[in-house]
Amino acid sequence: MNTWPVQDAKARFSEFLEACISEGPQMVTKRGTEAAVLVPVEEWRRLSAGARPSLKQLLLDDAARTDLLVPPRGAHRRRRTASFD
Repeated sequence: MNTWPVQDAKARFSEFLEACISEGPQMVTKRGTEAAVLVPVEEWRRLSAGARPSLKQLLLDDAARTDLLVPPRGAHRRRRTASFD
């Protein structure tokens, strides 16, 4: 993976982007510290898809079943209904 100081990445963005597309991920440093990575869109989609749990994983995960959308009791007022006495 090539490393680019942020000043070079900004000044030569077209070259930076082309290197990412042809060579793969490109690291950007800010004041000598790794700050970001530019990755090709295909790799980004692959990484994003792998990061999402499947429906099966969500249903089988114990943490996924705790107090999902149920508000605590007494947190909301009830609607008043009209009485026709």
